[in-house]
Amino acid sequence: MAKLWLGCVLGLAGGMLLGAAQLALAEDNTPPAGFDALFNGENLDGWKGLVANPPKRAEMSSEELAAAQEKADQRMRDHWKVEDGTLVFDGKGDSLCTAKDYGDFEMFVDWKILPDGDSGIYLRGSPQVQIWDPSVPAAGGTGSGGLYNNKNHPSKPLTKADNPVGEWNTFRIRMVGEKVSVWLNDTLVVDDVVLENYWERDKPIYPTGQIELQNHGNTLYFKNIYLKEL
Repeated sequence: MAKLWLGCVLGLAGGMLLGAAQLALAEDNTPPAGFDALFNGENLDGWKGLVANPPKRAEMSSEELAAAQEKADQRMRDHWKVEDGTLVFDGKGDSLCTAKDYGDFEMFVDWKILPDGDSGIYLRGSPQVQIWDPSVPAAGGTGSGGLYNNKNHPSKPLTKADNPVGEWNTFRIRMVGEKVSVWLNDTLVVDDVVLENYWERDKPIYPTGQIELQNHGNTLYFKNIYLKEL
C-alpha cells in the first residue's frame, strides 16, 4: 500500500473499497481519514507485550496480570524496535499486541518477511491470518492470508497473491462478527469466512480482543498499520 491512500479514502466515503493502485501518495504511517494509526512510526506507544492466551489471562487476578504484563512489556522492548519508520522484530521474543481490544474493524497493514519467514496476525487475540514464505515446507506452496488455524471452515487462501520474499506486502482485513475477509496486495484471498476459536474450540470467536503481530522465531517487518472500528 506503501504510500498510496487518497483514492481509498474517497472510495470508503462513498461506500466502495478501492485498491492500492487507485490511491494517491501519502507518507508512511499516516492514516487516511476515518482510520487510526496503530503504529506511529516512532516508538512502541499503543503496544504491549504478550501475556499468555485469552483463557489464561482471564484466570489471572488483576495483580497477577499487572506483574505479568510488566515482564512482557520489558521483553517486548528487548526484541521489538523501530527503525526508519518500521517495526522490526529480531525473532527472539514474543508477539506484539495492541494495548486496546477491538471488536468489528477494518485494518490495513504492510508486512515483509525474509526467506523461510513465518508469521501471522491474530484477530481478537486468536490465530490467525497467515504470513509465510510459500516455499517453507508447512506452506506447501500456499500463499499468505488464509485463516490457518481453522478446522471446520476454509483455512487456505483462494489464491496466492504474495509479492516475492523480501518485498513489502499489504493486507486489508475486515472482521465483522465471526466473519473475516482478507485482501492481499489488492487480491481477495479470504471471502467472509468464520474465524474459529483456536483457544476454546467449543466456543465462537471472542467478541473483542487484542490484535497481535505474531512471533514465529524469525525477523519481521511491519508498517502502515491503520484501523477503523466498525
